[in-house]
Amino acid sequence: MAVPALRWSILAAVLVALFPLVAGTPAAAGPAAGAATGPQRPVPGTATGAAQPIARAATGAVLPGQGAARPDAASSVSVYGAWHCSDDACLWGTVRDMTQFDADNHWLIDRGDGRPSVNLVVLSFVNPLRLLNQTTDAQTADGVPVGMNQAVVDYFTSHGVRVMLSIGGITYVDDWNTALATDGAQLGRNAAAVARRLGVGIEIDYEESSSPNLTGLQAFVDAYRAAVPYDASGADPAARLTIDLAAGDRWLIGLTQKATADWLRTDTPVLDYANAMVPSRQPSTGTAESNWTEHLVGKPNYSPPIPPLAPAKFTGSLYIAEGAKVRPECTDFADSLQNSTGDFVGNAAPQGAGASTGMLGYMFWAAERPSTRGVTTDPPNSCEGGVGAGATAYSVPVPMPALRQS
Repeated sequence: MAVPALRWSILAAVLVALFPLVAGTPAAAGPAAGAATGPQRPVPGTATGAAQPIARAATGAVLPGQGAARPDAASSVSVYGAWHCSDDACLWGTVRDMTQFDADNHWLIDRGDGRPSVNLVVLSFVNPLRLLNQTTDAQTADGVPVGMNQAVVDYFTSHGVRVMLSIGGITYVDDWNTALATDGAQLGRNAAAVARRLGVGIEIDYEESSSPNLTGLQAFVDAYRAAVPYDASGADPAARLTIDLAAGDRWLIGLTQKATADWLRTDTPVLDYANAMVPSRQPSTGTAESNWTEHLVGKPNYSPPIPPLAPAKFTGSLYIAEGAKVRPECTDFADSLQNSTGDFVGNAAPQGAGASTGMLGYMFWAAERPSTRGVTTDPPNSCEGGVGAGATAYSVPVPMPALRQS
């Protein structure tokens, strides 16, 4: 139908008026790259150097290395912890001299003002097959590395810092498979007994990407929970049982589907929460947030589908050591990923699971010496200015409070 001349003139005038506004509108940023598909830890990583916002005080002034309080994220950050690899790249194969241990790790219990930099330390790693067999040798006592002793646990718990032991890691995938095939239930009972004896929680780090033994792992979980029931209050340290998943939903798919569908539900919880592990290298802000979004949304197109994960049921993870460079995540909060991702973590909304807003918090890989090569978190590279300053910015509670359940 022909348009009358008057209508053409009106339309032309509107377009002329709108053109400067349209031309001046920046294009929306495209989606960030997805999750890494390779092993999560321990893999030497390199920082991407992505530009990130800096923290500012209420007046707008930059706070170098510290960062103003962030009430948006502070309401949700309940877990703020570090995996700990001792001084021998996660073996814990010697009993530590506690004076030297304190010199190397004091930043964890003192961010510079007497308050701890974290509220959780996860001692990494326990070999699952040695734990099943309750091996005792030069580096192991009843299945546990000799360095993971009561003195180390008490060093942290005496300052209000919760302690857990991580079973597995990428190095011990084959031993996980053997232990689960042999007697997953007995492995669960042994893990519960160690947790009771030391007053710690247990983290499952089973990084089998192709065909995980989910039947054996279910037996492990059932046996552990029969010995130490789920405790929403968090009062019983041994009741804290968690699991590590990939940075996003595209690696460890079978494990992620099982854990999200059966163990990390808010209506019938079995595990307390999951950690979305670090990818193969330090992500950018956008990539980290994209990975974590995969957990929130799930993968409904997979068969079987991965359901959405409640924000209150997982943490996000970042590197603080490994590789050749000292990372801002360790030493400079203002330029760190825990700063630039803070709004996302604090405001992550449920996407089909859970009721409360905000992820559970952050985990950092890893304290002291996570690799035989690369930087450590020993002085002068200790992490008060990055991890510790983040604890201040996010008002991290020490000791850790009862966690949100939905």
